[in-house]
Amino acid sequence: MSNSNFDPNEFKLSQRQSWDSVARGWQKWWKTFENGAQKVSDRLIELANVDSGDKVLDVATGIGEPAISAAKIVGKSGHVTATDISSEMLVIAEERARSTGLHEVIEFKQTDAESLELETNQAFNSIICRWGLMFLPNLDNALSNMLRLLVPGGKLAAAVWSEPSKVPLISMPINIARQELHAPLLGQGIPGPFSLADIDALKKSLEKAGFVEIKSETIRVVFEFSSAEEYTEFNQDIVAPVRTMLANETEERKQEIWNAVTDQAKQRFVDQDTGRIKLANEAICIVGSSISSKKV
Repeated sequence: MSNSNFDPNEFKLSQRQSWDSVARGWQKWWKTFENGAQKVSDRLIELANVDSGDKVLDVATGIGEPAISAAKIVGKSGHVTATDISSEMLVIAEERARSTGLHEVIEFKQTDAESLELETNQAFNSIICRWGLMFLPNLDNALSNMLRLLVPGGKLAAAVWSEPSKVPLISMPINIARQELHAPLLGQGIPGPFSLADIDALKKSLEKAGFVEIKSETIRVVFEFSSAEEYTEFNQDIVAPVRTMLANETEERKQEIWNAVTDQAKQRFVDQDTGRIKLANEAICIVGSSISSKKV
């Protein structure tokens, strides 16, 4: 797909359907995923200065992170609003919130991350977004709307993935499927897992929206699986881009490609001490303030 025939509305519809289709897979694997990803939630909460009693907005929360982690900090005197484009993901997020007794602290709302159609009188001390900004067709609009929703001195803290070679958890199965199917690369500027890997460009986007005191850092995120077969099953259940690429293939062809994923995991990512599959990835955390960094 190239920019010339890219339709953002069609893309958003496709994204909604895609995330809906893997929601139950995320429910199945969330503990495995969060064993690695929790440190990113924790770091975003630190960067955003989330504190007891704060009002926090989590954009693209998926099945509830970092919203649930933030809710534990703001407590009953605070409030977390968690949004996502996928209604199915939000159903699971709400189930998780209830299971932790935090459902009274978190409000879940299905909305486009770019328009953020919330109550007009809402203002947030902090906005957090873990691995969501990369999928937005109009990042400039999204960031401008986030800035509008922050109180003076409020912070936006977001995490995006680094370049594909540094994120084997996702890039390895996508690359194998693309090679096996001779599928073209995504056009430049098309949203995807790695579309915001350029830190300087991401900083410029925040500056353009009006954020100040912008800082970034990288963070190492390690995901572990008991076996290469378990890693492949994880991908089959939740990695929407690969599922989309394989949708029209025969069951035999799908199995061949998934077997190739298993074989490469065995070759490249077996921990010699434990025999487990261990994938080290790099995420980028970025934070910006509205007007002033003074805490309100």
